[in-house]
Amino acid sequence: MAEKKELVEKRGATGVKKTLSLKTSVNPTQIRSNFSAGRANTVVVETKRKRVIRNSEKATSSDKTEGVVLTNKEINARNQAILDSKNSNLDVAKKGKERITATAEDGKSQIKTSDNIIGDQDILDNINAPLPQETDGGRKNKKNAEVSEEQKQGPQDEEVEDTKTPNKFTRFRSQEERRQTKITVTTALDDTPRQRSLASIRRRRERERRQHTTPMPTQKISREIIIPEAITIQELANRMAERAVDVIKLLMKQGQMNKITDIIDADTAQLIAEELGHSVKRVSEADVEVGLEGTDDKDEDLHTRSPVVTIMGHVDHGKTSLLDALRKSSVVSGEAGGITQHIGAYQLSTSKNTSITFIDTPGHAAFTSMRSRGAKVTDIVVIVVAANDGVMPQTIEAINHSKEANVPVIVAINKIDLDGADPNRVRNELLSHEVIVESLGGDILEVEVSATKQTNLDQLIDTIILQSEVLDLKANPNRIADGVVIESSLDKGKGPVATVLVQRGTLNIGDIVVLGSAWGKVRALSNDLGISMQKAGPSDPIEILGLNGVPEAGDKFTVVNSEARAREITEYRQRKTKNYATGLTNKLTLENMMGQIKDKSLKELPVLLKADMQGSIEAISSALNELGSDEVIVRIIHAAVGAVSETDIALASASNAILLAFNVRPNPNAKLQAQTDGVEIRQYSIIYNLIDEIKLALSGLLDPTINEKVIGNAEVKEVFYISKVGKVAGCMVTDGIVKNKENLRLIRDSIVIHEGKLSSLKRFQEEVKEVQVSQECGISFQNYQDIKAGDIIECYEIETIERSL
Repeated sequence: MAEKKELVEKRGATGVKKTLSLKTSVNPTQIRSNFSAGRANTVVVETKRKRVIRNSEKATSSDKTEGVVLTNKEINARNQAILDSKNSNLDVAKKGKERITATAEDGKSQIKTSDNIIGDQDILDNINAPLPQETDGGRKNKKNAEVSEEQKQGPQDEEVEDTKTPNKFTRFRSQEERRQTKITVTTALDDTPRQRSLASIRRRRERERRQHTTPMPTQKISREIIIPEAITIQELANRMAERAVDVIKLLMKQGQMNKITDIIDADTAQLIAEELGHSVKRVSEADVEVGLEGTDDKDEDLHTRSPVVTIMGHVDHGKTSLLDALRKSSVVSGEAGGITQHIGAYQLSTSKNTSITFIDTPGHAAFTSMRSRGAKVTDIVVIVVAANDGVMPQTIEAINHSKEANVPVIVAINKIDLDGADPNRVRNELLSHEVIVESLGGDILEVEVSATKQTNLDQLIDTIILQSEVLDLKANPNRIADGVVIESSLDKGKGPVATVLVQRGTLNIGDIVVLGSAWGKVRALSNDLGISMQKAGPSDPIEILGLNGVPEAGDKFTVVNSEARAREITEYRQRKTKNYATGLTNKLTLENMMGQIKDKSLKELPVLLKADMQGSIEAISSALNELGSDEVIVRIIHAAVGAVSETDIALASASNAILLAFNVRPNPNAKLQAQTDGVEIRQYSIIYNLIDEIKLALSGLLDPTINEKVIGNAEVKEVFYISKVGKVAGCMVTDGIVKNKENLRLIRDSIVIHEGKLSSLKRFQEEVKEVQVSQECGISFQNYQDIKAGDIIECYEIETIERSL
C-alpha cells in the first residue's frame, strides 16, 4: 500500500509518468486476509488479460494526447513487458498452478507482494482496477476479477486472432474450479448466479451430438418363436423381442381386450407371431416324454427270452396251490383267509434249462384291474377251473381279459382228485364262452391236474413250453431296460419297493429309472426268493430299491440317462395328475353346473384308506366306488401305502372320516392320538369283511321309507264346547279303531283341511287308550278348534322301514 501511495504522489507532483521498473514485488492477484489469534489466509485470484498490441505511432499519438512524450527506450520496455505478461498468462493457463480460495475478516483485504514479473502498464491498470471484495463468510468469488477485466476494454489491433474464444465454463478450468459449481448451503444463500455444472455441459454436448447424427434405420429381424400350449402376453413379446403394447394392439384389432399378464392359447399366439413376421414352432408340455421308450429293435439284435405266464381263474379254484406245487413252495399258507389278495411274480426253472415267469393274480371280484393288468403283460394265460365247481363268474372274466389282450389260453382243470369232479362238464361249459379245447376239436390246449396230489404238473410245464416255442418269444437284452410295474409297497425298513417285470433290455444296479410319477437310482435288486441280483434281463421279475416314492401298479418303467431328465418327466406327470384330480382340465359347462347342484343332495361317507400294497388300494377303491347309489356314495379322502401314522389320524379327525387299515397296523403314537381325537381305526385283513361293513355303513345313511297306515275313521255327530278345554267333537267310530295320541286327519267335503295330533280321547267322561268300531267317543285336537258336525276324522299311524343297499 505504501508503494501505491508513492507512485501517486510522484505522478501528481510532476504530472509526467515515471519509468517503472519491472522488478517489483507487488502482485495484485493475491490477497492476504488476517484473522484473530494470529491466523491468516491468502486468496489467489486468476485474471485473464486480453492481448493488446499497439503501433508506435498510435502509442505516440495517445501519449501526446496526454501531454507525455515517450522515448524509444520506454516504448521498447513497454512492448517487452506486454510480451512477458502474455507468456506468463499462457504458462499459468497451461499449468493451472494458480487457484482460488476464500477467506475474510472485518471486511478488509490486503495485497501481498509476489515474485512474478509484470510490466509497468499492468501495474497501473491493476491500481486503477477495483480490488476483489469479500463476500459472506469470507468466501472469494471470481466475479469481481471478471468485472475488473471488463473495465479494461481497449482498442484491439487487426492482428488479434479472429478465432472465437473458448467457453469459460468448459476449457482452461481446473478441477477445483469446476467442482465449485456444486450447490452447498453457502452457495444456496449467496445471491451470485451459479455456473453450469460439468454434468450439464456433458448433457448439452450429447444432445448436440445426437442432433447432428442421423439415426440408422434398424432392419426387422425374423425369429423362430417356440410357443407352448399356453403363454402370457409378456412372455410372448419377450420371445419375439417386440413391445408388449404392439401385441395388445393386435389383440384389440381381433376384438380381444387383454392385459400384459393374461394367458393366451397357442393358436392366438401363433397368429400374432406370424402377423409380426416371425416363424412359429409349436411345442407341447408332453414333449418331455418324447423318445422315452426308445426305438424298435432290429431283428439281428433279438434273442430268445423266457415266457411270461399269468395264472387266472375264479376264487378258491386252486391257482396259488397249483403255483406252490410247481415251485415246491407254500405261499398259500401265509395268505389271510386262504385267498390271494396281491398280485405276485415268480420265476421257475425247468428241467430243460429254461425258466418260466409266473404271475399269480387274485380271483376275487374286487381285483378285476389286477387281472386285467396281468393279462396285458403276459405271453400265455393259464385259466384254472375247478373240476367240481365248473365255470364261474371270474372264470368268464378271465376268458374275456385274455381275448381282449389277444394272448393264447391254456385251460388247467384242477381238483380232479376230489369227489364229484367232472372234467367233461368243464369242457362243455367252456363251449358256451367260445373256448373249444383240443379234445373237442378246438385249438386250445387243456391239461387235467391236481395241485394237492401233484398230478400231471410236468405235462402242464411241457404244454407251456410248447406254446412259448410256437410264439417264438424274443427280446433285445443289449439296450436300456424298460418294462411294467407289477406291484409296489412301502416297507418300513427298505422304503418304497416296486416289483417290476423287465420286458426289454437289462436293468443294472445304479441305473436311473422312471416309474410313472416316481423315480430313483437303483440301489439293490432282488428276485422272488429274496436273493440279491446284480442285473435283470428280459422276462425277469425283480424287486427294486431306491425309489423316491411308491409308483402305481401297472405303470411303465424306463431307464433314463440323467437325474435331471427323470425329474423333468416325473414333475410333468405329477402336475398332470394333480390338474386332473382338481378338475382344472375340465371346463365348466352348464351341464356340469347342473350336475354339481344335483350332487349336493348326495350323502357321503368319508373314509381314509391305508393298505400294504398299491394293488390292494386299487382293488379296494374300485370296490368302494361301486357301492354307492343315487343317494349315498363313499368319498375316499386319502389312500396311500404304509402303516397308519399321526398325520393320517389328524387328517381323519379334521375331515370326520373313518380310517380303514388293510393289512397294516397303527404305530403306538398313532394309537394314542386316535384315542385322544376320537378317531375310529377299522382294521381288516380280508377284503370281504371290509366291503361288507362299509356297505352296512352306507345303508345306515339312507333315509328310511315312511308308510302311512289308516287304522280307523270316525264321523263327527255333534260339537261341544267345554271351558278350559275348547271344542270337543262327539264322534261315532265307523270303521277300525281310534287310538289315543295318534295322528289325525280332519276331512271336510272330501278335502283334508287339517292334520295333527289327537289331544284327548274320552268315553263317558273317562280317558281311554282306544275306541272300537260302532262306539261313541269324544275327540279333541291339539291346537285346533275348527270342527263342524259332519266332518270325518281319520286316524292313522306312521311306519318307518329301514333301507339297505
